[in-house]
Amino acid sequence: MSARINISQLEPQAIKAMMGLESYMAGVDLSPKLRQLIKIRASMVNNCAYCIQMHTLESKKLGDDEQRLFALAAWQESPLFTDKERAVLALTDAVTQIPNQGVTDAVYNQCLAVLGEQALAQCMMQIVTINAWNRIAVATKMVFSEG
Repeated sequence: MSARINISQLEPQAIKAMMGLESYMAGVDLSPKLRQLIKIRASMVNNCAYCIQMHTLESKKLGDDEQRLFALAAWQESPLFTDKERAVLALTDAVTQIPNQGVTDAVYNQCLAVLGEQALAQCMMQIVTINAWNRIAVATKMVFSEG
């Protein structure tokens, strides 16, 4: 792969603002495991290898099962996810692929029913945040390395 720009070096204030979103999201009421599922699923949809690697490692550190992480690629067919997780994953797919059909009333109402307004807003912000990170990583061809 050819080298591309490093946004964190060229625009450190922009990355600082993004990290502010991450800090905010770390303090919301959504469980860390659920936030990681959102991050991994959106990253899969966006083909962001950097973020998939980062967030699967984080999920494993939080104690999530590898089988569930593998099953995220086909979560609709998997019995390994709760109704709440399924609603959030459907929302993640819809927001991440918003040009396709937007967020349907069915997806929105399902999430609202299982999450309530506050957690729904928090999920949306987590989805938006990881999508922004995915776009930075994919556009600049970032490569993940532990450490």
